[in-house]
Amino acid sequence: LQSPQAGTKEKTLCCWFCTSGPISLSAKIERKGYTPGESIQIFAEIENCSSRVVVPKAAIYQTQAFYAKGKMKEVKQLVANLRGESLSSGKTETWNGKQLKIPPVSPSILDCSIIRVEYSLMVYVDIPGAMDLFLNLPLVIGTIPLHPFGSRTSSVSSQCSMNMNWLGLTLPERPEAPPSYAEVVTEEQRQSSLAPLGACDDFERALPGPLFAYIQEFRFLPPPLYSEIDPNPDQTTDDRPSCPSR
Repeated sequence: LQSPQAGTKEKTLCCWFCTSGPISLSAKIERKGYTPGESIQIFAEIENCSSRVVVPKAAIYQTQAFYAKGKMKEVKQLVANLRGESLSSGKTETWNGKQLKIPPVSPSILDCSIIRVEYSLMVYVDIPGAMDLFLNLPLVIGTIPLHPFGSRTSSVSSQCSMNMNWLGLTLPERPEAPPSYAEVVTEEQRQSSLAPLGACDDFERALPGPLFAYIQEFRFLPPPLYSEIDPNPDQTTDDRPSCPSR
């Protein structure tokens, strides 16, 4: 699927005993396999040595073949096309990677006994009053794009080397443990929080607002232990009626 596809053709126009110069066409694409949404880069050279004005064109065709009861039906339809500039006598046109985008189409079906779907790129020269000069380059339309830099082996090896680079990185240091309760709250702060608020006569006068606004629910006390929550829990009784024995 990654092999380039190329071809060359030439045609000489003649009318009765009059013969004009030849029309030559050479075209090449980088690979055979593509997916919908990709663009085919066409490299072509068209030389017109005839006396007529010709137009280079390119098109993608889909060919569907159906097989049943020893008979075959074939349907060919245009998928995408492009048009170049008109060439007068003695002129040459070169396509350096002219792009033709593949629209959303069904993939190629090449290994089925009842249906076959094939694609081809036709690069041709439209000659007025004569048979067109054309080149057919086969295409395979798939669903998974090929790796643009090489085969699957090279992509796997590059991924492996990238993963190995992580081994050279230094791991971050282990974070320190948070400080204990005794390190944060001093004994003075703990004892002062245990003192009743009404012990100081001038406490209310020293506050600019009402006293209840400064009552703190949290007074630097550690959380209670599980045993301090309810040392003697109530015994729950099962009030559900028991099933009488038979």
